[in-house]
Amino acid sequence: MDNFVAIDVETANNYPTSVCAIGAVKVVGGYITDRFYELVKPEPNYYFRHFTENIHGLSRADTDCARNFDQVWTDLEEFVGGLPLVAHNKRFDENCLRACCRCYGIDYPDYPFYCTLEKARRTIPRTLCSSFSLPAIADFLGIPFYNHHSADADAEACAKIAMAIL
Repeated sequence: MDNFVAIDVETANNYPTSVCAIGAVKVVGGYITDRFYELVKPEPNYYFRHFTENIHGLSRADTDCARNFDQVWTDLEEFVGGLPLVAHNKRFDENCLRACCRCYGIDYPDYPFYCTLEKARRTIPRTLCSSFSLPAIADFLGIPFYNHHSADADAEACAKIAMAIL
């Protein structure tokens, strides 16, 4: 794929509406051309699970002054510009985006949405890769990857993986 937006969300707790960070990387003509990252005030905002805080390092103090999803979505939609979306584990990221849109009464635009995790499972023999996690696939493909579970870093790794396997 030469034109798409790779996206990643992080959540505060088990609710799919609890998106607390969104990262996106735009690819046009096979090159990364732009990046988007924003903290989001999650819904519900009353707690961050200790488990998720340890994974991505974000806490309520980080998002208390952040914009709500509906405000961030306006900018994200403009950033996406109708391009297809790609995520590593599309099921999770798309579910969160759809749940947030429902929560705020926003019509989800049904972007074409592709998954690097599904594609990796279908094309890379398990004997060649330690797992199909984002860091393992990036390592297998020789893509430098740092700061796993930071939405912007994960979106960039996903974009580079998508350029290699989709």
